Amino acid sequence: MSGDATGTVPDDLARALDALAAHVRDGGRALVALDFDGALAPLQDDPDASRALPAAVTALARLGTVPGVTLALVSGRGVADLAARAEVPDGTLLVGSHGAERGRVVDGGPERHDLELDEATAARHREITRALVEAVEGTTARVEHKPAAVVLHTRTAEPADAERLTAFALGLGERDGVDAMHGKAVVELAVLHVTKGDALADLRAETRAGALLYAGDDVTDERAFRTLQADDVTIKVGEGDTAARFRVHDPEGLAAALTRLAAALA
Repeated sequence: MSGDATGTVPDDLARALDALAAHVRDGGRALVALDFDGALAPLQDDPDASRALPAAVTALARLGTVPGVTLALVSGRGVADLAARAEVPDGTLLVGSHGAERGRVVDGGPERHDLELDEATAARHREITRALVEAVEGTTARVEHKPAAVVLHTRTAEPADAERLTAFALGLGERDGVDAMHGKAVVELAVLHVTKGDALADLRAETRAGALLYAGDDVTDERAFRTLQADDVTIKVGEGDTAARFRVHDPEGLAAALTRLAAALA
């Protein structure tokens, strides 16, 4: 695994991108799947302010016109929220809530496959949501609501509040039927056991892709990296230990890699 300066593409990653492009030019299929926050879009204190970098938007628009390439976003965000912010071309597959939601971009908006919870699971979802909402009252932490999860965001909270609330949320995650994922100033509590790795395996099978690229920056992406194949083009965005083959330092670096891939397929 290697990394390089911001906005540049490491040599070994460039070679892997060129090999993926050659696979497509020879008639093969490729899946280009990407996380959103921290990968296509720089992290923001206010998640509503997140937008993909213009260079990434341009590269994805070019990739979306290439026969044999399927684009997908695989994110912790809900499908509707993801479609509203990502600026991806029509036909892009959407996997939201870490795999619990599915959809596709059609005419610039989401075509959703609605998620339904059984009554016991829905009751568990309501219970942990209520507990977390009550816990953050009086703080600057934020609770995000998803169809099969509830998320604590502590990036804007005072350090003492962040520590206390994180411990509280992780405690909720120890309940039966709740899966806790602890990321960067985030704890997500899911009532369905779904992973990005499972979602990518499903997408690979559905698209019959012989080559796969996946890029992400957080704990849930590490879970996915560990499930992918040894020759897949896996890219860690940012610092920290990783199971990915390659690293770029920030979303600008990922945008540069996507631009390189689009150029190789032109």
